[in-house]
Amino acid sequence: MPQSDAVCLGFWVGVGSRDEPENLAGVSHFLEHLLFKGTPRRSAREIAEQIDRVGGDMNAFTTKEYTAFYVRLLAGDIDLGLEILCDILTDPSFLDHEVASERQVILEEVLMHMDEPSDLVIEYLFESLYPNHPLGREVLGVPEIISNVTVDEIRSFFKKQYLPKNIVFSAAGNIDHDKIVRYITDHFHSSDSGVKPQRSAPQEQVIPVKVMERDTEQAQLAIGLKAVSRYSPYRYALSVVNQVLGGGLSSRLFQKIREEKGLAYSIGSERVSFSDTGALIISVGTNPSNAYQVLDMVNAELENIARFAITTDELEASKKHLCAETLLSIEDSGSRMSRIGASLLLHDSVISIDEIVKRINAVNMEDVQYIADEVFNSSPSLSVVGPFSHDNWVGYYSL
Repeated sequence: MPQSDAVCLGFWVGVGSRDEPENLAGVSHFLEHLLFKGTPRRSAREIAEQIDRVGGDMNAFTTKEYTAFYVRLLAGDIDLGLEILCDILTDPSFLDHEVASERQVILEEVLMHMDEPSDLVIEYLFESLYPNHPLGREVLGVPEIISNVTVDEIRSFFKKQYLPKNIVFSAAGNIDHDKIVRYITDHFHSSDSGVKPQRSAPQEQVIPVKVMERDTEQAQLAIGLKAVSRYSPYRYALSVVNQVLGGGLSSRLFQKIREEKGLAYSIGSERVSFSDTGALIISVGTNPSNAYQVLDMVNAELENIARFAITTDELEASKKHLCAETLLSIEDSGSRMSRIGASLLLHDSVISIDEIVKRINAVNMEDVQYIADEVFNSSPSLSVVGPFSHDNWVGYYSL
């Protein structure tokens, strides 16, 4: 992007919460924090000051299958960004006092998450969709493990997983490609070390209903259906159907439940994909007195799609929206860096924008009907957070 004044640089590591042993649940997220806490060449404060001094932004995030670290700054400061990112990815200090202080920060983050019903309902839903499987765990981890994991255990996990064969570097903006390649090569001397984590697919069985009783002003509901993985050729068809169901302001759920009935402020659906499975998730917050009516309306729409799929007009409108959304998403360097980094890490290639648009436009009614049969006829899971008991809801999705 030679016209841009900015650059965005990122490391994408192919390890997330599903790759942790049960006794270290949350260690990937812990590492995400710790890599910013200093190296032999820079303290945590110096890292923050150097990025702030040039007006940059540095951050990271952890998912169930990967962890990403990135920095965005002016093109003239790219050397600083490369230097700091490579430094923290190759030689973090893991000082005892820094681990101890960050441990408390993460525990505060977990407590904040536990105070947010809209977060908890999704956590409960994943536990229901993937029972007794790492995909069902919360990415942040649990307080007991976070409180007791040792520095040696964290360092050992880092040395095993943060190796070149499991890492992708991506960059976008006003950059010199060859110069960046030379810099990365100099800092990662061997590209042959490391292996990608071995993963086992979850079982098909789901928990029908999971309820957390809380004295909240709103009831939070989440409904999940098992769906296709990120590698399925039908993932584009599922994106089209999701857009019709709850992907935008004109979607069926938004129009019927919010606009026509006024039963919710926020309602929507999303497609979630992993390497060997996926899910379609609908989430909504509503007055507890309206919760049963809202769930009945959601279920009716799911049944409607299962029986009749979507209309031709909805198909065309959805495809046009997704194509425009894809094109608009690459307007800045951060979005482009994320797209190419995630694509290379997860698909071993960078799928061009033209190819993505082509695949979206190729979705036809047969594809839609297949995905409607495959996903919307499967057994759903329901999670609820609000002033209800489990018995209030168990009849909706009986065993």
